Amino acid sequence: MSSPGTRAVGPPPDPGLLSLYDRALPEVYGYLLARCRSRAVAEDLTGETFLAAVRAEAAGGAPTTVAWLIGTARHKLVDHWRRLEREERGLRLLHGTDEVEDPWDAELDALRSQQVLDALAPQHRAALTLRYVDDLPVPRVAALLGRTVHATEALLVRARTAFRRAYESTGGGAP
Repeated sequence: MSSPGTRAVGPPPDPGLLSLYDRALPEVYGYLLARCRSRAVAEDLTGETFLAAVRAEAAGGAPTTVAWLIGTARHKLVDHWRRLEREERGLRLLHGTDEVEDPWDAELDALRSQQVLDALAPQHRAALTLRYVDDLPVPRVAALLGRTVHATEALLVRARTAFRRAYESTGGGAP
C-alpha cells in the first residue's frame, strides 16, 4: 500500500517505443522546426506527437513507425496553424480590421488538391505526401515506406496518375 503523497508506479515503458523515440526524435523535431521556424512551437508539437504515439501504443492502435510519427507531426502542425488562424481572425474581428479581400480564391486549388489527396489510397497518399509535400528524395521515401527505390518510383508514377485523374474529375485542370 502506498503512503499518502506518493504515487503508484505503473508498468515500465515499452522498450520498442523508447527505441523508436531515440531514433525518431531528431527527424520529428527537425520536420516541425523546418516548417514552423519556432523552437518552442516545434518542441511543443514534438511532445504532442510522441504523446499520441504513447496513446496509440496503449490502445493497441496504429503501428508507430517513423513515417507514422511524421504523419502525426504533420497533423499536429496543421492543427496548430488552424488554431493560430482562428485566434487571428477573432482578433481582427474584435478590432474591426477584417480584410476585404477574399483569401478563398487563392486557396481553392490547394483545398481541392488536399481533398483529392485525402481520397487516394493510403499508399498513394503517403508516397505523394512524403515526396512532394515534405520534399523528401525518393530514396528517403523508399526507406520510410519500407520499399526499394525502384518500387517507390513505380508507386509514385501510379500515385501521380491516380491523383491527376481524381483531380481532373473534380472539375479542375492542372493544379
